[in-house]
Amino acid sequence: MATTFEAVRAEALFASDLQGSQTPARGEIRMAIAATLRRMGVQGCAARVASEFGDHPETAVARMAWALAQVRATYPAEGSKTLRAIGTLRRPGAVIRTVAA
Repeated sequence: MATTFEAVRAEALFASDLQGSQTPARGEIRMAIAATLRRMGVQGCAARVASEFGDHPETAVARMAWALAQVRATYPAEGSKTLRAIGTLRRPGAVIRTVAA
């Protein structure tokens, strides 16, 4: 299951001009996602994805699978340390420590 960040990034990559046949590097993927989000916004990317799935579902499925795979490879399990820290706070008797800035 995709996280919200994964979904937004995959939609942005899907809506970008980057093509899977170009075999882009991680840096290129990051730049394409950032540029597309700046240009179109989150809602604009989602609208582009919806439009493509409506107009060309046979190619949109493959492009979204590619985009999601690229996002997962480029942005590995984000926040895993944060999620573990939050999990410890939920345990009975957990001690909350502040971190000096």
